[in-house]
Amino acid sequence: MAASEENSALFPIFILTIMAIPIVPYTITKLCRAASKKSKSIHCQCSECSRSGKYHKSIFKRISNVSTCSNMTLLLLWVIMIILVYYIKTMSREIEIFDPFSILGLEPGAAESEIKKKYRRLSIQYHPDKNPDPEAHKYFVEYIAKAYQALTDPIARENYEKYGHPDGRQGFQMGIALPQFLLNIDGASGGILLIWIVGVCILLPLVIAVVYLSRSSKYTGNYVMHQTLSTYYYLMKPSLAPSKVMDVFIKAAEYMEIPVRRTDDEPLQKLFMLVRSELNLDLKNIKQEQAKFWKQHPPLVKTELLVQAQLTREFASLSPSLQSDFRRILETAPRLLEELMKMAVIPRNAQGHGWLRPAIGVVELSQCIIQAVPLSARKSTGGSPEGIAPFLQLPHVSETIIKKVARKKVRTFQELHDKDSQERADLLIQTGGLSSAEVQDIETVLDMMPSLTLEVTCETEGEEGIQEGDIVTIHAWINVKRGNGLIGALPHAPYYPFQKEENYWFLLADSTSNNVWFSQKVSFMDEAAALTAASKAIEESMEGSGANVKETSRAVAEAVEKVKGGSRLVLGKFQAPSEGNYSLTCYCLCDSWLGCDRRTNLKLKILKRTRAGTRGAVLADEGPITEDGVEEDEDNEDGEYDDDYESEYSEDEEDDQNTKNKHQAANGTVTKHGQGAESSGSDEE
Repeated sequence: MAASEENSALFPIFILTIMAIPIVPYTITKLCRAASKKSKSIHCQCSECSRSGKYHKSIFKRISNVSTCSNMTLLLLWVIMIILVYYIKTMSREIEIFDPFSILGLEPGAAESEIKKKYRRLSIQYHPDKNPDPEAHKYFVEYIAKAYQALTDPIARENYEKYGHPDGRQGFQMGIALPQFLLNIDGASGGILLIWIVGVCILLPLVIAVVYLSRSSKYTGNYVMHQTLSTYYYLMKPSLAPSKVMDVFIKAAEYMEIPVRRTDDEPLQKLFMLVRSELNLDLKNIKQEQAKFWKQHPPLVKTELLVQAQLTREFASLSPSLQSDFRRILETAPRLLEELMKMAVIPRNAQGHGWLRPAIGVVELSQCIIQAVPLSARKSTGGSPEGIAPFLQLPHVSETIIKKVARKKVRTFQELHDKDSQERADLLIQTGGLSSAEVQDIETVLDMMPSLTLEVTCETEGEEGIQEGDIVTIHAWINVKRGNGLIGALPHAPYYPFQKEENYWFLLADSTSNNVWFSQKVSFMDEAAALTAASKAIEESMEGSGANVKETSRAVAEAVEKVKGGSRLVLGKFQAPSEGNYSLTCYCLCDSWLGCDRRTNLKLKILKRTRAGTRGAVLADEGPITEDGVEEDEDNEDGEYDDDYESEYSEDEEDDQNTKNKHQAANGTVTKHGQGAESSGSDEE
C-alpha cells in the first residue's frame, strides 16, 4: 500500500516531465525569434500607409498580436506546469523521510536514557489513555512508538544507522506513476483504468490522425484547397491573356464557399454600376452582356465584383456583410495567386516547360490587387508601354495629375523616377499642384521601391559550350537596392488591408515559343535562410567542379558578402533542347510593385550532340537589355494580346527603338575561360 501511494505521488512529476520536454525548447525558440526581430521599421512611412492603420501598434493590436491561439495555448500549458510544480512542492513536504531522532525531538546519537526519558514525556502527551483524540492515537502508534522501537532495539538501531531504515537494507522497487484510483483494479477502478488506457493510447492518436488526414486531404501545405489547384490546372491555357487571368483566379474553391445572401443583392447591383467599365462587357450589346454576367454562378459574380471593388478603390461604400467577404477574398488572394503562378509555370510539355504569357498575367493581376490599380490602367497610352498604372500606386496621384505631368514630357514612370528629387518636387508642385507634404510622401514611396539588377550565367558544368540533351546549370544573382537602404521591406500598399511581404519570381523563358524553361520564387525578407541556401549551393557546386577547400571557402565567403549586400542566389538546372540558336529572356517580376520588374536577354547556341572530347563551340553573344517597364524587340509577339489592355511585356517596336537610343547598357558579354565558355547576361541601370 505504501509503495502504491508512493507511485501515485510520482504521477504529477511524470506529467510535468512529459509536458516540459516539448514546451520548454519550443518556448525558448519562440522567445529567441521574437528577440531577433529587427527593431528597424520595414514598412512604408507615408501618410496614406499610416492612415490605413495596419501598421499602427495600438494597445489593442499589441494584445491581439500576443493573444493568438498558439500563444494562449502555450501560456495555458505554462500555467498548468506551474500548478504542478506547486503541487509537487507541497506534496514533497507531506512525504517526509522516517527519522526517529527527529520524531522524538532528539539529536542524532542520543543516549538510551535520553531516548526513554523523551519517550515517556511524549507518551503522557499522545498516549490513548492520556489523550482521547484519534489523531493523537494515530501519531503515537505510527510515529512515536515506531521511532522508540527503532532506537531501543539494538538490531533495529544498527540497521537504521547503517542503512537508514530500521528494517535493514531495502530492495529496489518499481512502480507506475499513475493516480491511486487507477491502481485499484478491483470494482469500478478497473474499468476506469481500461477506459484511460484505451482513450489515451488508442482513441486520442486515432482522433489526431483523422483530423490531420481530413485536413491534409482538403488543403495543401500553403493552405490552399486541392480542389482549387485542380481547377487552376485545367483552366490554365498557354494563350491565356493577362486580362483573362481574372476569370481563372475567381474560380478558386475558397471563393465558391463564400455565402451569397439575399441582403447582398442591392449592394452588389450598386457596385456593379460602379465597376461596370472594368468587366470587359461588350458595350454594343450591354443589356445582353449584363444579363449574361448575372446568370453566372452567384459566388463567381460576388467574388469578381468584390475584386473589382479593390482594383477600382470603390470599397468604401460596401455594406458590413460585404466588407467581411471583401476582406476574406483579399486575405486569401496572395496564396491563391502564388498557386496560380505555379500552375502557369508547371511543366506542360515533353521538355518540361511552362507557359510564359499566363505567368506574366498572374503577376500583373497580383500587382494590381496589392496596389488597388485597375487592370485597364495598364493599357499603353501616350508613349508609356506600361500605361498609367505605376503612377497610380504613388500617394496623392490621380489621372488628372498624370495628364498635367505628361504635358512636361514626363510620359513614363521611369522618367519620373529618374529625375533628381528637387527637379521632381518642382514638377509635382508647380505642374501637378501637389503640396510639399504630399510630395514628401511620394519621395518616401519612391525610396521604398526596389531597384533590381540581374547577373545571369548558363553553362554545362565541366564542359565546353552547351550541347543538346545537356543538363544546363543556370546561375543568377538578383540584387535589390532602395533609396532608404533597406533590403527586405513591406511594400507601400495603403489600400490592401493586410501586411504583405514582397515576393519575386525569376523566370528564364523563350518569349517566341511562350515557354518557361526555369522558374523560382525569390524573397529578400529572411537573410539567414538566404545565407544558408547560398552557402550550401555554392559549396555543392564547387565540390562538384573539383575545386579544393581553399577555393570553395573563398567562393562561399564571396556569396555570403553578396547576400548581406542585398543579393539573392538563384541556382537551378534544365535540360538543353535540340540544336539551334535560342533567344531567351530572364525576367524578375515583383508581385507587389508596379514598374519595378526587370528583364535581360540571354542568347544560347545549342550544339549538336557529338562524341566526348569533340566539343568546342561557344555560346552566342547576348542582345541588349531594357530598363524597368520598357519593352524589347522580340520577333513574333506583335499582336499577341488582343484584349482590353496590353501587358507590360507586349511589343512596341517604336518605344523599343526609343528606349535603345536613350538607354545603352552593356549586356551579353561572353566570358571565355581556358577550358570552356559561358554565356552571361547582366541588367544594368
